Amino acid sequence: MSSLDPASGIYSAQYARELCMRELNYDLPEDVFSAPIFPPQGDHAMNPDLTAAPVKAKPAAVLVPIIARPQGATMLFTERSARLRNHAGQISFPGGRMDDNDPTPADTALREAHEEIGLENAHVSTLGYLAPYQSGTGYRIIPVVGLVEPSFALTLNPNEVNDVFEAPLEFLMNIENHKRHRWEREGVMRESWALHFGERMIWGVTAGILRHFWERFYR
Repeated sequence: MSSLDPASGIYSAQYARELCMRELNYDLPEDVFSAPIFPPQGDHAMNPDLTAAPVKAKPAAVLVPIIARPQGATMLFTERSARLRNHAGQISFPGGRMDDNDPTPADTALREAHEEIGLENAHVSTLGYLAPYQSGTGYRIIPVVGLVEPSFALTLNPNEVNDVFEAPLEFLMNIENHKRHRWEREGVMRESWALHFGERMIWGVTAGILRHFWERFYR
């Protein structure tokens, strides 16, 4: 846990910003998308058989958007469109695969957030990268933490996003809300973290990244 004074509220946007500015950066090794991750971080951390997945990963990035609400910080999530071939209807952070012309993972995350939900870059201050997350489908995901001013307006791309919602950082960082979720895929049982927020279930990669955020700052 950070030694920063939590008197102003450990779930405020200002406190989250101070934590990220102090402990995160934009430094990535040249082999970030090819080197093995040890200790395991990602889907394979809870599913050891996935550690045999190909080392060469598909580069991707997501924006972890912290909304600076005056009553307490929230995080923004998307509900993926039912039209998508993969992970339709699941809860995600804005993001996707890196394009060859994206200079950095932060550029990818901001571009994808604009394409998916119309979030303008001018409303986002990026604060640094969390540890890379290896998905069971072969993506090496760089989570980009960003502080978002609450004056933004969104325009959803219906081909990619069905809905958006915010969840309080206080709820997301409460360890009592972190549950283990099991499901069957191709005859094999898999496991991930999951958080039930109202009628929505945040699980898989998104919940895994939230868990990393908790471990980094709120443990």
